[in-house]
Amino acid sequence: MICTNCTRDVPEYSNFCSFCGARQQVSSGQARACKRLMRSSVDRKIAGVCGGIAEYFEVDSTLVRLICVLLVFIPMPVVPAIVAYLVGWLIMPLAPMPVGVAAPSAGIPHSPQSA
Repeated sequence: MICTNCTRDVPEYSNFCSFCGARQQVSSGQARACKRLMRSSVDRKIAGVCGGIAEYFEVDSTLVRLICVLLVFIPMPVVPAIVAYLVGWLIMPLAPMPVGVAAPSAGIPHSPQSA
């Protein structure tokens, strides 16, 4: 799908353009794709897996993190819970950064401008 504002290519399932933030219109004949399970780019503590699961199921991320920690401390599934988190980290794609959230700078210092 092409953004009508900046004419860049955006994914078919997008509501907003990830480049300019413009709302995308869907034609009546085109069905909206189902939501995807992705690691969260804004609600993350380690890799964003729990935040992504919480966003997908539309629940509080603290609840998902609490369940993950409880699964680790239950004697039987310690290794499977850790392996499942690591597999999720490797397999789940990282969600794009939402518009308006500043990306961390790459170590480039900002020089103050004199007036």
